[in-house]
Amino acid sequence: MRRPVRLLGPAVFLLLSASCNWIQEGRWQVYQDDGTKALEQRRYGEAEKQWKKSLAIAERFGAQDPRLGTSLNSLGRLYAAQGRYREAEPLYAKALAVWQSTWGPEHPAVAKALDNLAALRYAQGRYAEAEPLYKRSLDIKTKVLGPDHPERATTEHNLGTVYRAEGRLTDAEPLYKQALALREKALGPGHPDVATSLYDLGNLYRAEGRPAEAEALYRKALSIWEKSVGGQHPDLAAGLEALADLHRQQGRTAEAESLYERSLSMRREVLGPRHPDVARSLNGLALLYKSQGRYAEAEPLARQALDIWEQAFGPDHPDVATALNNLALLLFAQGRPAEAEPLYRRALAIQEKVLGGQHPDVARTLDNYAALLRKQGRDGEARSFEARARDIRARHAWAQPGP
Repeated sequence: MRRPVRLLGPAVFLLLSASCNWIQEGRWQVYQDDGTKALEQRRYGEAEKQWKKSLAIAERFGAQDPRLGTSLNSLGRLYAAQGRYREAEPLYAKALAVWQSTWGPEHPAVAKALDNLAALRYAQGRYAEAEPLYKRSLDIKTKVLGPDHPERATTEHNLGTVYRAEGRLTDAEPLYKQALALREKALGPGHPDVATSLYDLGNLYRAEGRPAEAEALYRKALSIWEKSVGGQHPDLAAGLEALADLHRQQGRTAEAESLYERSLSMRREVLGPRHPDVARSLNGLALLYKSQGRYAEAEPLARQALDIWEQAFGPDHPDVATALNNLALLLFAQGRPAEAEPLYRRALAIQEKVLGGQHPDVARTLDNYAALLRKQGRDGEARSFEARARDIRARHAWAQPGP
């Protein structure tokens, strides 16, 4: 006699469903942790693989589940670290929307998402969009975490960096100093974040024509990084490049070349050959070679920097304008003004569009373009550009360093 089929009761279904969810949650956490470990070890391909798996699981948890925001944010962070900004942007934006919907507009996770999106806008040269994001994050952190929390210092520091990029140096300096004091108090003087504050304050002083103060801060930052993050790290490479830029401008070419080469080698190894930061080292080394008359060595480096930045950022980024200006300088120095002039024109168009007509970088390009016009006997045009450059510098009331 056949036994009757017994139907599973609701309690059994609930038990199986809960068990399935528990398994999915466990797998999601494992993939998240494995991705984090891979990123820390700079195994970017493995990190992407693990975080894509975690994202696939998180999407099953529901559109408002905070774990979805975590997976989106992790993958966005990876792409941003690789200079893949266009891929990172929608992930960051969606993570912000998820966390905001889940936890409300004043949660620390929302502030974190705002910081990430703002950092991406800054990297893309979209400074006017970055500023309100950092300001909103700063308001949330001040209200929720308190005025002395180191996370607040991070946002304050980054807002200062936006102001510095916009040429608003007097607005940037107090933010840098406040963030530095807060970090030293909360984290201790040997923390990597303290080095970051010292480094960017050094960048500010160099922009203001205060090289001795800048050098002291750079060296202190490098000392902290060498002890805290080791001998191969993107932050250390940035510090080496900054000190190399300063030495180049001071005519200390042998010291500058060694630092540029160290920075370039480190960035290629850690970040990969097409990362935007690699282009920064290439650009600095090209300028150094130009100053020494080593044009045949400088030009391919300048063109490679331009190509990397155009591929990473698109045609209208401030770094692309910088590369165009520097390549034009190099061509002009070789007696090739017909090739240099359209590069100056394009650089100016980008800077005026993205940074505005009163930005210090515009003054620098105007001066360089005017020198070309003078050489060609086009004195009327040159005088007009020189007058504009003088007006911009007068508005900022500080002398610019060289290119």
